[in-house]
Amino acid sequence: MSVRITSVTTESPAHSRSTEEIIPFLKVWLAGQENRFQRKVIKLFENAGVDKRYSIMGPEEVFKQTSFEEKNAVYKKETIKLAEKALVKALEKANLKATDIDFIITVSCTGIMIPSVDAYLINRLNMKQDIVRLPVTEMGCVAGISGMIYANNFLKANPNKRAVVLAVESPTSTFQLDDYSMVNIVSAAIFGDGCACTILSSYPDEEGPEIIDEAMYHFFDAEHMMGFELSNTGLQMVLDKEVPEKIAEHFPKFTTPFLKRNNMTIEDVDHLIFHPGGKKIVQTVEQLFGALGKNIDNTKAILKEYGNMSSATVLYVLERFMEQGVEKGAVGLMLSFGPGFTAQRLLLRW
Repeated sequence: MSVRITSVTTESPAHSRSTEEIIPFLKVWLAGQENRFQRKVIKLFENAGVDKRYSIMGPEEVFKQTSFEEKNAVYKKETIKLAEKALVKALEKANLKATDIDFIITVSCTGIMIPSVDAYLINRLNMKQDIVRLPVTEMGCVAGISGMIYANNFLKANPNKRAVVLAVESPTSTFQLDDYSMVNIVSAAIFGDGCACTILSSYPDEEGPEIIDEAMYHFFDAEHMMGFELSNTGLQMVLDKEVPEKIAEHFPKFTTPFLKRNNMTIEDVDHLIFHPGGKKIVQTVEQLFGALGKNIDNTKAILKEYGNMSSATVLYVLERFMEQGVEKGAVGLMLSFGPGFTAQRLLLRW
């Protein structure tokens, strides 16, 4: 059963600021801290490889002392709106109606919402009453690909069906105002908010890149490397500095066997559709992939223009490839990393 990606769209929040515009807010937040520390934090933001970030809140709200309850209420209200816009755009791009969708998979890790966002979308768009729902909440940055893997398996087992995968995230909602740790600061420097939607189909006559294979790879004993701790003030980022090194160490282990079972090597991959976790991770993968004469220019561009939007980011990269147009027969490798620690992959052919 052939499964194809027929549509990818993105939707960014209304609020945005360049790094230069954020620095004054940083300086107010850092007032009272040691001067050397202040300079270090500002330099970190300036060198993070992110020129602009979008947010569901204005910077005044981000740097305001509010409760977890208040921040999460904004997350709920704004992510529902973003998700609806992204889904409507994806349906329009694929010339579909909301009732043409059989499975809806929604992924988000930066807030808490029960019922999940898909329930609101079903009601707002009057989708099928028997649509199959799958909300995914604890996969972090890797969940965009996770959702596509689940959709692929649903569709392989069900001919003539369609699935939506919708990733909506607001990392700025998790910013900890009273936490001056480097983990909180680094995450604030690299993350931004965003939403992306993709439609997959098992109809034989619908066009788009075909999913050739998919797989997950688990790093043993690495739960400490990435995630959130649920504190009284909200979701507190966990981000270990060893992440880039671990990715470099394991890169051949989760790419070579995966490609080999498809009678390919990394040299056969024309395009790397890679989740930009941050500047160091991007540099690490660029060195590994660039040695083969291949580039990750779209990944770097998305990081620069939007920051890391957790699960939605890899779909922003995929949308850019789809809009640019990819040559027929080209092979693409989608790749992202997330809590667990895990690496997840999709092999595509145009």
